[in-house]
Amino acid sequence: MKKHSIKTDLFASKAPLEWAIVNNGTLYTAQIPIDQSGAVVDGGIEAQARQTLDNLVHTLECAGESLDSVLQVLICVTDREYLATVNKVYAEYFSAPYPNRAAMIVAGLAREEMLVEFVVYATVGSE
Repeated sequence: MKKHSIKTDLFASKAPLEWAIVNNGTLYTAQIPIDQSGAVVDGGIEAQARQTLDNLVHTLECAGESLDSVLQVLICVTDREYLATVNKVYAEYFSAPYPNRAAMIVAGLAREEMLVEFVVYATVGSE
């Protein structure tokens, strides 16, 4: 089966991208802390982590899946100190067995005001 996009209600980016692509039973997505208007949410790292995870939940639901389908997460933050807060919020969304995970401290993200971004791989259509 060829790749196909998952239609979501997330803000329609002007960049040449899809919020989620599925191919061979795997969903590929990158999520950022934007609201319905496309604005990066205010409130610091906790608010941005929650918005990013809420966007992930929405995307997975649009694909007929849930957080239980997530296999791997790459967390990118712009400051090492943000990881403790991201971990706290992350633990409110995910439960054991947790996805495999890595974290990176980056110099910056696509939008200057963004503090966090998640790259996620999940299964789709499995029983």
